[in-house]
Amino acid sequence: MLRQFGLPQAVLAKKRAELTGFTTPAVLAALDSEAVAHAVARSLAWAEQPGHSIVTLADETYPRPLLEISDPPALLYAHGRIELLARSALAIVGSRNATQQGEANAEALARALSEAGLTIVSGLALGIDAAAHRGGLAGAGSTIAVLGTGIDVAYPSRNAALAAEIAERGLLISEFALGTAPAAQNFPRRNRLISGLARGCLVVEAALASGSLITARAAAEQGREVFAIPGSIHSPLSKGCHALIKSGAKLVESAEDVLTELSGFRPSGYASTQQTVVNADTGLLAHMGHDPVDVDSLCSRAGMSAEQVSSELLRLELDGRVAALPGGLYQRLEKGQRR
Repeated sequence: MLRQFGLPQAVLAKKRAELTGFTTPAVLAALDSEAVAHAVARSLAWAEQPGHSIVTLADETYPRPLLEISDPPALLYAHGRIELLARSALAIVGSRNATQQGEANAEALARALSEAGLTIVSGLALGIDAAAHRGGLAGAGSTIAVLGTGIDVAYPSRNAALAAEIAERGLLISEFALGTAPAAQNFPRRNRLISGLARGCLVVEAALASGSLITARAAAEQGREVFAIPGSIHSPLSKGCHALIKSGAKLVESAEDVLTELSGFRPSGYASTQQTVVNADTGLLAHMGHDPVDVDSLCSRAGMSAEQVSSELLRLELDGRVAALPGGLYQRLEKGQRR
């Protein structure tokens, strides 16, 4: 209908008989139903509140990158800084069950890229998404959260405080009607908007069967750059990233790797994520490496008893240098990436 008649106002101005070839009689009848009239009134009342907007294809503020995708939403509900829709953006996505190191990497990279002026786009999920939003809020570029629910629905509830902060200093958006509850089919659909809003998509920790890979595939189909952070060959959360790299995604170790690939985007004064090592790791850290490791292996490498290793691991964990993982494994955290 939009291709045939133009903007939504033109579609709605047509007689219902002129629209019969485009949809079912039930859908056309719904346009004039009391339920739709109530939903429209509710949306208009919501939009009158401070910081709330409804952006349609007819508006100048509609994000231009979404006009490039095959199925742009007819409208977006927005809460927060609407001007962020006009900024250059990068999507950062990854596992909901991320490791502490993965979250630290996502937050550090998001902050550096936000300080470079890129707006960080993600999906407000637990794990990598939440870390990316925190990093985005810490920089000048801020962050956009694309929801898979109605914009008035707090989901997941554990991120309610983060969502409120994004509404205050960043932007929440959703294509779903007010009151739309979480539904499995809505999240893959919203992923095309996460990638569509951005110039590229960076994946941080993802299993092979991951929604993050759906976002990465959408990015590739939309002509966006795809980036991935490599990890341990033993970690299930690295498998998805390694698969992307094998299929042509850019390997990322620092924010500079991303900025170099985004042609025309190289503002002066951006923050570097290259870290200077002041002191070499000593003691148990020198024997840990970067892969997850168990206590028995550490005892063998370091020549220490299980009691000594456990005591040292506890100290390092309290100091934020080591994270305990499921299965009795431990992994060291890099300096400057502690949370």
